[in-house]
Amino acid sequence: MTDAADRSAYRIEDLAHLSGATVRTIRAYQDRGLLPRPERRGRANVYADAHLVRLRRIADLLDRGYTLASIKELLEAWDAGRGLGGVLGLVAEVDGPWTDEEAVRISRDELVERFGGVPDDAAIAEAVELGVLEPVPGDDDSFLVPSPQELAVAVELHAAGMPLSAISGHLRELRGQVEHIADRFLEFTTEHVFARYLGGSHHPTDADAAEAASLVRRLRPLAQQTVEAELARAMRLFAVRYLRQRLGADETPPLEDRRRSVAIPAETMRAVEALVGPERAAEFIRLAAEREVRARALDRLGPSHGSSVDLGETP
Repeated sequence: MTDAADRSAYRIEDLAHLSGATVRTIRAYQDRGLLPRPERRGRANVYADAHLVRLRRIADLLDRGYTLASIKELLEAWDAGRGLGGVLGLVAEVDGPWTDEEAVRISRDELVERFGGVPDDAAIAEAVELGVLEPVPGDDDSFLVPSPQELAVAVELHAAGMPLSAISGHLRELRGQVEHIADRFLEFTTEHVFARYLGGSHHPTDADAAEAASLVRRLRPLAQQTVEAELARAMRLFAVRYLRQRLGADETPPLEDRRRSVAIPAETMRAVEALVGPERAAEFIRLAAEREVRARALDRLGPSHGSSVDLGETP
């Protein structure tokens, strides 16, 4: 392959070396229809630059989390002339950073100093498990901090007297609640915004994907802004309430503003969850209770007016 005309002609071993895939993987891709068959020249199979480009594209899509079945569909769309540029642009937009924070590096000694000067290997291990710290390969005494703000909050809480175990437990609980909020926001925006671009069985055109990527850029900060506004409102509401309780103020929050825990039989909860899904069970029960209360109130009002009116409510 020293001839200028043969610069793009590769044996399968050469292709494997250049692409990072194994010979076995290349043959498997051919069998699955992901990679075109090589050109036959005499007794040899010859691959071209197009095969190398295809292998690198497959590797990139695998890194982005696509399955081989999905990759095959995308490549077929590419081969049909629909293009992958818009789709990959959308993927890059979603895969990109959702925060302006930049990760920083911190040594084990710096961590110990910031958290009171007492080494706590168990706390560090838990922070790694939570993703607050990330190990640096080849350096056991250094860590990467993906969110310096999150670490700074932990430092302040610990300095105020909160044990590290309590901080970790709070973070676990908070993360579960925030992930639920993120999931609901994505469901909401997908249903009302992105469905028209990405819905159905057809692949989005480059124009569809490009417009969806633009929407991601515009909507990305809205989730954070909404959470910040609602958190500020809730913090003010509950901070005032807790302060009044601790100070023994006479003013008691109205009954309608209080939350109460109500025991519901497990069989009933299972039935409700099977009907509307676990995430909507609480809302369903609340609405059902409110409907029953309204129905009974209407029943009481009916006789006082000397007539019975069917308003479609079930007592």
